[in-house]
Amino acid sequence: MMISPEGYYEEYLKGKTEAQIMSAIRGLKQEIGRLKNTMESPEYGQDEIVHPSEDTRLHWTREYLERAKQAYAEAGGTYTLSKSEEKATDFDSKMDFISKITFSIGGFFGGYRSYVVELSDEFKAYTKLWDDEEPLVLLDENNEPFKKETYIAALTDLHIGEWRRRYSTRRFGYTVCDGTQWELEFEYNNGHKPVRFDGDNSYPYNFDKFQMLFGIDETEEDDDE
Repeated sequence: MMISPEGYYEEYLKGKTEAQIMSAIRGLKQEIGRLKNTMESPEYGQDEIVHPSEDTRLHWTREYLERAKQAYAEAGGTYTLSKSEEKATDFDSKMDFISKITFSIGGFFGGYRSYVVELSDEFKAYTKLWDDEEPLVLLDENNEPFKKETYIAALTDLHIGEWRRRYSTRRFGYTVCDGTQWELEFEYNNGHKPVRFDGDNSYPYNFDKFQMLFGIDETEEDDDE
């Protein structure tokens, strides 16, 4: 069972010096990186997942990190963002300016399906397969149709700004031919150049949750097989 952020503070941070708190911050960031790497490994899920799961631990470690940063400031420290944190913060700061999201996934033999979300006031979503276009109704966790604000909020919760720009199995010492490739592009209405991510048989740790924002539920598809 995971403790609360305040419980973490009381047990590990209260009364500590700036240097000691910074050491805790580094440890928490390393743990976040380790959990992501574990979940992104091609072998993840082959063994039974223990509880609390990596996903749960990642969530709470993020909470502990934010509390540790607060404690560091209370102790008189000035926290400096790392380059990766700057990149994530910059991505998040432009979320409200996203005008269009295009997510494509598939393979050479089966073709690629594209999922497009236009973040206008009307919020338009549709899929494209070859030249065919089909309207798409996307629902939030309350089973209500998404609006721009709620969709942006759901995207923000995924920390996409922390993703690698490219995912490949070679990072784990694997080479896979064919299989599944995916591409993701964000377009903006404030003049910012598009931001792209892609992968070749390799995915971010929360890719399943991301796909659900496009109406793709891998869990249901697995159950049907």
